[in-house]
Amino acid sequence: MKIDEERRGSMTVVRPQGALVGADADSLHAHLTRAAESNSCDIVLDASTVAFVDSRGLEVLADATEHLIRNGRTLKLAGANPTLQEVLELTELAPMFEQFDDVDAAVEASE
Repeated sequence: MKIDEERRGSMTVVRPQGALVGADADSLHAHLTRAAESNSCDIVLDASTVAFVDSRGLEVLADATEHLIRNGRTLKLAGANPTLQEVLELTELAPMFEQFDDVDAAVEASE
């Protein structure tokens, strides 16, 4: 899985590309953990190129959110496709995330 990262104002934007499953989900978990530990800002996960998520991918998102919340920060979810949004609703994980249409909206909401 290719994962890009950039700073946007006071936010760290993480962009995974591809399906969020199995070993790729574990790669994202490691990346999010490093990002959370290396700075004190909120994280925006740009999910616009995440085509699919399995149970491991959902677990990674929930774990990252819980870790950030314990440290007074948040994981904002941007650009989630309708399938990902539906999976989050069905699994009752949706309330864990602030969701935005795109990265720009997530960054603007934090300024």
